[in-house]
Amino acid sequence: MVTRTMNIEKLVTKEELHTIIKNLRNQGKKIAWTNGCFDFMHAGHVDYLQKSKSYGDALVVGMNSDASVKKLKGDLRPICSQQERALVLSALIYVDYILIFEDKSPVNIIQEFKPDYYIKGGDYTIDTIDQTERRVVQAFGGEIVLLPEVEGISTSSIIEKIKKL
Repeated sequence: MVTRTMNIEKLVTKEELHTIIKNLRNQGKKIAWTNGCFDFMHAGHVDYLQKSKSYGDALVVGMNSDASVKKLKGDLRPICSQQERALVLSALIYVDYILIFEDKSPVNIIQEFKPDYYIKGGDYTIDTIDQTERRVVQAFGGEIVLLPEVEGISTSSIIEKIKKL
């Protein structure tokens, strides 16, 4: 548990993000968006975020709140709190903005912000990503980008290795 207030520079509210995106678009900039739990950072995440950033002028990371991680991953997760996860993401040069969302699915915020590029990890195909997300992105003309994953590196596999120690 964190006992002090963290200064998370890149963490924004929805209202702030609306203004930021409006200003970026007025300058002709493209928005790349990805989302996830980012329960604890590993090389796979860093590689993924670096590649994601290359698609847009700004990379927005939608990060699942603690409550939504529990809904997705079970009661033993998240391992790191949302403030801790946001602080680590904020330290990465590839990440421009972080928005914490409460829903289990990011579909509502994707619809709200309409990024130019919606980026998913390589463990998905166009047929296995959430089809509601797919339809929403395609409806507003966004491009879905599927990045290759780093072989053998995932939060779940790292947890399994730790359990064996």
